[in-house]
Amino acid sequence: MKEIQQAAKDNAIWVSIGIHEQQLAEGSLPFNTNAVVSDDGTLVSVYRKLHLFDVNVKDGPRLTESQITARGDRAPDVVDTPMGKLGLAVCYDVRFPEMAQHLRHRGAQLLCYPSAFTEMTGAAHWEVMLRARAIETQTYVFAAAQIGKHNAKRSSYGDAMIVDPWGAVVARCSRNASEPTLATAEVNLNFLDKVRREMPIFSHKRSDVFH
Repeated sequence: MKEIQQAAKDNAIWVSIGIHEQQLAEGSLPFNTNAVVSDDGTLVSVYRKLHLFDVNVKDGPRLTESQITARGDRAPDVVDTPMGKLGLAVCYDVRFPEMAQHLRHRGAQLLCYPSAFTEMTGAAHWEVMLRARAIETQTYVFAAAQIGKHNAKRSSYGDAMIVDPWGAVVARCSRNASEPTLATAEVNLNFLDKVRREMPIFSHKRSDVFH
């Protein structure tokens, strides 16, 4: 982590990065963590993944993340950044819209999902879920994504992208990338405010009926 902090400082950029965070207690499983580092190298916030990927899909992935990863127990933070208020999540969390809604209620203007989706689930669900989270929360969604083979049994889908509050994909990395690539896009909070003002869905919610 110290190397990431130094790189953020050297390049004067903010970083949200998915890492496996080792616990101090001997024999404890690591957390799957989204760590945010500021442009001066300070570790600003840490979110430990709440939803672990335990699945057995016919003719597809069979993975039990809970055997190798500890489950987080605290709702994620919303972090003040130069781009706006950033809500933290990790990978499989994207399948839980209530989490994204929670972050929006806490003031999030941006959501980030550092991820390593399987090839099968990525092809079927990755883009549509990212766009859905952006549309329903009216936030920018940043989805970094590992791509390629990890080992003989596992490869990741990739297709890193940025989605705007209207649900448009405004930047993405190549699905054929063989080297690390970057996607960049402008964050326009005036546009975000316009979307929320013209379609004020959060003021239309029926919390008296749905809990």
